[in-house]
Formats: sequence, structure tokens, C-alpha cells
Amino acid sequence: MADFIFRISPNIVLGSYTLSRIGQYAREYGVRFLVVMDPILKEVNLADKLLQPLSDRSIDYFVFSEFSESADTKTIERVLNLARDGHIHGIIAAGGSKVLNMGCAVASLYNENHNLYDYVDGAVPTTSALPLICVPTTIREPFIYTAFTPVVDSRSHQIKLLKGQNGLCKLAVLDPNLTLTLSENQNISMLLETMCLALEAYLSQKASFFSDMLIEKAVELIGYVIVGSPSLEITTPVEILKSQAGCMASLGAATSSPGLGTLLALCINSRFNISRSLVLSILFPFIIEDAGKFKTERVERLARISRIIPDDVHGEEAVLVFAENIRQQLAKANLPTRLKDLSVSVEQLALAAEDAGQLEIANMLPRSMTADDLFDFIKSAY
Repeated sequence: MADFIFRISPNIVLGSYTLSRIGQYAREYGVRFLVVMDPILKEVNLADKLLQPLSDRSIDYFVFSEFSESADTKTIERVLNLARDGHIHGIIAAGGSKVLNMGCAVASLYNENHNLYDYVDGAVPTTSALPLICVPTTIREPFIYTAFTPVVDSRSHQIKLLKGQNGLCKLAVLDPNLTLTLSENQNISMLLETMCLALEAYLSQKASFFSDMLIEKAVELIGYVIVGSPSLEITTPVEILKSQAGCMASLGAATSSPGLGTLLALCINSRFNISRSLVLSILFPFIIEDAGKFKTERVERLARISRIIPDDVHGEEAVLVFAENIRQQLAKANLPTRLKDLSVSVEQLALAAEDAGQLEIANMLPRSMTADDLFDFIKSAY
């Protein structure tokens, strides 16, 4: 088992309407901020929920919300220049993965003097990071709790893991009300992605008793959402259950490591701008079946904690029932069940497999996998 080293960072505030107090939290780090905001917040009339509390606390800010499909290096350079010209005290990043990754990258490199691509190619920042507050609008965001940030290299459209400072994110504000604007399909694919992330962390070589504790509780809560409560005592609203589960799964994955599905979903998203959640939800049952060949007991345990499998089903049969249940969830939501349904060729996906083999996450998979092994797995899901 890996050595257990625990640092309490970031501070996490989770609950309904916590966004209304973000001005109070932000003043602990300064009075002038760059707000990196997903443009969808304006479209669904949530931008003022973020900005008004800042104004009420007399916090000066300016907003960047001109995003392309990903957090690519060209956009990072642009935002870095804006941040430095604005002489800001900190960054508030509000949105999904691409927005949060952008905020992490800019905060990490704000005080650096070298070219951005030096860090994209592996250099480590040597200066202190700018204070960063993250406001996720999705239930899963493991990378805001780690010391590396996925960014898209504009030169090649490959995903790169930007190394950053420990404790980069100072505060994560998780308001379940921000997830209410997601469509039913988005909710289901994101919930399945979160469960897949939990399984990956549970199977990783970096798993510890602490990550296991977080993952098992996260999966129990996901079971309440999917299967329902085993008693009338659980009256917590579904959106809060999902946010709690996503928070713990993300922390568990950061303490352990994301795995096969996250690795491939990042690379496919980077190359072809296909939703990470959609890719991961498709891969999930195949990951269950693959892991069941050598980690049967671990896979069965998570399935049992979630109450997805019947009490009298065990071993390899439990693994198969688990995978089949996930496929049924996809079918009920009219979501694709094969990668070929995403309008991308298997030849194109070979590029993503090569990219995946070069990322550090590949070293933490529960079993050794080369780029060829990764491509074979992709073909099985195609």
C-alpha cells in the first residue's frame, strides 16, 4: 500500500445557496479578482448569483468568459496576459472542467517568467501560485484537488498534464443548485462518470484506506440516487446527494488516482471535442468487465455497496450483473453504448490511445497497459 500523507487543502464548502456567500469567502484572499466563468451561466441566468455577492462585498472584478471547446494553451496565454495586466489578487473559476482547468493553469503560472510551453512540456513552477477559488457547476472535478491540471496543447491537440503547486485550489464552493440546469441526459452520464471515477480510484495502485473510505461512501450515496433509499430515513434532496457523492469521489480519486476511463476520456475529448462524461459512461461497463477479470472482489464490493446487484449474486456473476445494469441505465436515457455511436473512427481513436500511453495516469492503472493494450480496450468498446 502507498504511504498515507494527508494535507487539508483546499477548504471545501458544500451546501445549497453557498454561492451567495462567495463574497465573504473571497475577501480572505483579496479585493481584486479575475472571474473565469463558463458562458452557460449567463444563458441560464446564474451569472448574477456569482457576481452580485462579490459586488455586495465591494470586491473589484472583471470577467473572462470567451471560451472555445477546451482549455487550450492559446486561451491560457490570453487569460494569463489579462490577469497580469489586471494586477489581480486572486482568481475565481466557475463552471465545468474546461473553466476550472483554465483557472488552475492561470493561477499556477501567474508569477512565472518563462514561456507557457516550457511548463506544458514538463517544467515545474518555482514561484507561489495566485489564490484560486473554484466553483464547480458539475458534481465531479477531481483535478482541482491535485497538483496537476489537464490542458490541451494547441500545437498538437494532445492533452497534457500541467504540473502545479501543491494546494493550488484554496477554496472549493460546491452549490448543488448550480447542477439543476443540467439536462436529464447530462445528469445521468455525469452520475455514471462519477461512479466510474470512484471505481477507478478504488482499483488504482495508489489506493489507500483513506481513499477507500471516501470512495465507499460516495458509491453508497450514488446508490441512493440510482436505486433509492433502503429506508424512509434518507430525505436529502437528490441534487445534494449527487453533489456529496461527487465531492467524495473526486477527493478519493485525487487521494488515489483516476484510471483507465478518465485517461481515455481526457484524450478523446482533447482530440475530438467529444463530451468527457459521455465517453466515460460508454466505457464504464467495459471497465467493470475488464477489472472483474483480476479484481473481482473489489468490483463486487462497490456494486454491493451501491445495492445495484442482488444479495444472492456473487463473484464473476456479480461483475456481469453490475456491467449489465450500467448498460441498462444508458439505454433508459437513450445514451450511446458504443464508441462507434460518437461519429469517430477506430483509426482516429488510435491517436487517443497513443496519447493516453504517454500520460502519468497510465502508470497508476491497476495493471500495466501499453498504448497497444489501451487501443485493444478501445476496440472492445467500439
